[in-house]
Amino acid sequence: MAKKKSTEARLAELRERISEADHAYHVLDAPVLTDGEYDTLYRELKAIEAKHPELVTADSPTQRVGATAADQFEPAEHVKPMGSLESVVEEDGLREFDGRVRKGLELDDDDPPVRYCCEPKIDGVALELVYREGVLEMAATRGDGLVGENVTANARTIPSIPLRLLPAGGPPPELLSVRGEVYMTKADFHRHNELQAERGEALMANPRNGAAGSLRQLDPAVTEQRPLKFFAYAVADGSDLGVGTQREALARLGDWGLSINDRVRTVEGVDAVLAEHARTDKDRDSLDYEIDGLVVKVDELDAQRKLGARSRTPRWALAHKFEPTEAVTRVANISVQVGRVGSITPVAELEPVEVAGVVVRRATLHNRKELERKDIRIGDHVVIHRAGDVIPHVVRSLQERRDGDEEVFLFPEICPACDSKLVEDGVFLRCPQGSHCPARLKEAVQHYGSKRALDIDQLGEKLVAQLVDTGLVKTLADLYRLDVESLVELERMGEKSATKLIAALDETKRAPLARFLHALGIKHVGEHVARLLADALGSLEAVQATDLDALQEIDGIGPEVAAAVRDFFEDEEQASILQELRDAGVEPLTQEVVVVDDDDDADDGERGPLHGKRIVFTGKLSRITRDEAQEAARSLGAKPSGSVSSKTDLLVAGEAAGSKLAKAEKLGIEVLTEDEFLALVEESGGGSD
Repeated sequence: MAKKKSTEARLAELRERISEADHAYHVLDAPVLTDGEYDTLYRELKAIEAKHPELVTADSPTQRVGATAADQFEPAEHVKPMGSLESVVEEDGLREFDGRVRKGLELDDDDPPVRYCCEPKIDGVALELVYREGVLEMAATRGDGLVGENVTANARTIPSIPLRLLPAGGPPPELLSVRGEVYMTKADFHRHNELQAERGEALMANPRNGAAGSLRQLDPAVTEQRPLKFFAYAVADGSDLGVGTQREALARLGDWGLSINDRVRTVEGVDAVLAEHARTDKDRDSLDYEIDGLVVKVDELDAQRKLGARSRTPRWALAHKFEPTEAVTRVANISVQVGRVGSITPVAELEPVEVAGVVVRRATLHNRKELERKDIRIGDHVVIHRAGDVIPHVVRSLQERRDGDEEVFLFPEICPACDSKLVEDGVFLRCPQGSHCPARLKEAVQHYGSKRALDIDQLGEKLVAQLVDTGLVKTLADLYRLDVESLVELERMGEKSATKLIAALDETKRAPLARFLHALGIKHVGEHVARLLADALGSLEAVQATDLDALQEIDGIGPEVAAAVRDFFEDEEQASILQELRDAGVEPLTQEVVVVDDDDDADDGERGPLHGKRIVFTGKLSRITRDEAQEAARSLGAKPSGSVSSKTDLLVAGEAAGSKLAKAEKLGIEVLTEDEFLALVEESGGGSD
C-alpha cells in the first residue's frame, strides 16, 4: 500500500511539474525547463503510467493526444447560452451603445463615465471550456448558441489550454465555464501554407478558416499537427469568483493558467473607447494574429447583471468592428510571376477594388494545383481577402455568376523573362536559370534589401529593375561594386540619393547572421529557420560546413529544409557569389551559439550584463524598432520573450506601456527605459563581435 501511495505521489509531482512547464512555454513564452529536462520528466511519467494504467487520469499531460478518430462530433449543450455580440462599424453606433448602457444603469449626464474593458476581437473560432473541480471536462464549439459540437479530444491537443487549472489562481469553483477563441498566428498560418504549397496540398484561405478547419478535424492526431492557440475572454459560469470586474475575472483566469490577451485595457467613457479602437486599428498589422475589431464590455460585473441580455446578445457588450478585409471583384486577366527561387506563380490581374482601406489590383493564386482546385478563370468574379500587410489572395470564385465567356488559364512552357524551358518541380514550374534570369535576379535583390532581411530602404522595386536592366547588377555581389558615378546615370537618381544607397549598403556588410541568411533567399529558409541556424551554428562558415545529418539534428530543422540548405551552399554559382560578397567586405556577425544551460555557477562576468537573462520589450520604442531592440538584446546574450512572468529578468518600457509594465512592477522585475537600455547596449560594445 505504501509503495502505491509513493507511486501516486510521484505521478502527481510529475504531472504538476510538466503542466507548469507547458504553461510557462506555451502561454508565458518563458521556459522553465530545458528540452532535455522536460523530456526526462515526460518519459518517466509515461513509463509509470504504462506500468500502472489504472492510475492514468484525464488531466495527465500524456493524455493530450490519444483519442481515436471520430465518425462525427457528438452534440454538447452549453452550460449557459453562447450568444454573439452586437456589432457596429461607425462611431455613431458605439455612442448609441454607450447611451443605452447609461440609460440602463440609470445614469444622469452629471454621473461619471462608464468604465469599459476593451480587448482585440480575435478573428478565430469561439470555444467553451468546461472545468469540473479544476479538470477539463468538455470543450464545445458555439453551434447554434445552445448546443455545439463536442470537440474535447481536439481541444486537449492545444498546448495553451490547460488540462488542469494551476493552483496559483486559488481553488477553482466546482464547475467553471470559460469562453474564448481558438486562433492561428499569421506566422504559423503562412508557414503551414508554404509547406502545403510545396507538397501540392490544399491551402488554408486565411488563419480563421485554418483554425476552424483544424479544430473540427475528426482525427485529433491531425489537430495536434496544426499550430493552434487559445485566448480566454470570459467566464460564462463559475458562481461567484470573488471579483467585481471583467478585468479581475480575466486576471483570475490567467492565474489558473489560461492565456489572456496582453492588450486588454480598461478605459473611462466612450471617447476613451474610440481612442483605444483607433490605437488598436493602427497596431493591427503589427500583431501576430488577425483581429477584426475591438470588443467593448462594461467592466463592472454587477452592472453587467443589471443590464442583462436580449435573446441572443448581451446589452453590456458589443464589437466595434474595423473595415472589412474581403471584397468582390472581377479577374481581368491572369499573368505569371517569376520568384527568387524560380517558381512560376500565377497572379490574378483584378479590376481595382478597395479592401481594408487599400486599392487592390493584383492577388496571388499560389501555384498550378491551387489554381486548378479553386477553378479560377479569366473573367470570373472572385472574393479577395487582405489582412494586414499580407499579399492579397483569391479566396474563391463566384461560379454562379459565370456567363460562359470565362477562359481557363494555360500555363506557359517557357520562362516569360529569359525564354528558358521551365522544369517540373512538384506543384511548381520553375525557371532553372538562377541569377541569369533577370526576373529571378530582380526578386532576389529586392528580397535581399527587404525590411525583414537587410532592411535597405533605398533599394525599391523601380531602382532594382533599373539596376538589373542596365546590367549594373548581375549578382548580389554587384550591389557592393556600385559607385555614385554609375548610379547618377539612372532615372530619378541624384548624387544625394546615390550616396545614401551606397552608405546603406555599406552598413549591411556586418549584418546579424540570421538576417543575412534570410536575405540570401535560400529555399525554405525564412526568418524563423534563419534564426534557428544562426543560434545553433553561430557563423556563416559553420552553416556552410555543416553536413546534412548535423543540420537535421538542429531542433526545428527537418529533412526538407536541411536538404535545401545543403543544396544552396553546394551550388557552384552560389558559392561563387558568396566568395564575391566576402571579397567585397561582406562579413556577417558571428554570435555565441545558443546552448540551453541552467548552470547558475557559470562565470558570466565576461559574457556581458544580459547573458542568460530573459528580457521583454513593451510599449512604443522611438529610437529603434522592436526587431532591432531584440537583436541587440540577443547579441548581448539575452533571451527576448513576449510575455512577463516570474521568470522575466528585465523589462524595457517604451511609450504608452500598459499591462506588461504593470505586471512587471507587481512582480518586482527590473524596468529600464528605452534610453537606459540603449546606454547599456552601447556600454557593452553594441554586442558586436
